[in-house]
Amino acid sequence: MRDKSDDTQNAPVFVLQKHHARTLHYDFRLEKDGVLKSWAVPKGLPEKKGEKRLAIETEDHELDFAAFEGTIPEGDYGAGTVEIVDTGFYELEAWTDAKITVRLKGDIISGKFVLIRTRKPDENSWLIMKL
Repeated sequence: MRDKSDDTQNAPVFVLQKHHARTLHYDFRLEKDGVLKSWAVPKGLPEKKGEKRLAIETEDHELDFAAFEGTIPEGDYGAGTVEIVDTGFYELEAWTDAKITVRLKGDIISGKFVLIRTRKPDENSWLIMKL
């Protein structure tokens, strides 16, 4: 994945995966500090400027999970089918406990997005919006 062009060699990756688990949802992941920070987004990323979607923060994943497509076996956490919708790189504009602003550069998904925490820092509800 690091072979797209010289200007992205050190850029952090993002991935959006369609996840057929107990319920169909999308997993949005951003590389940070050696892991993939992750959110379950029930309706997928917003496509229109100003549109808001719920994003539930989940546990961090290992970086190699950005390339995972396949089936997680029954009985394992996240059991079900995972397929990559898009992957690419992102430019970080801001990352705080309350707000994350990134510019995604994928083959399908591109543009500026913001994640805004909707609750206290120890809770996991966020909104994601396309800017």
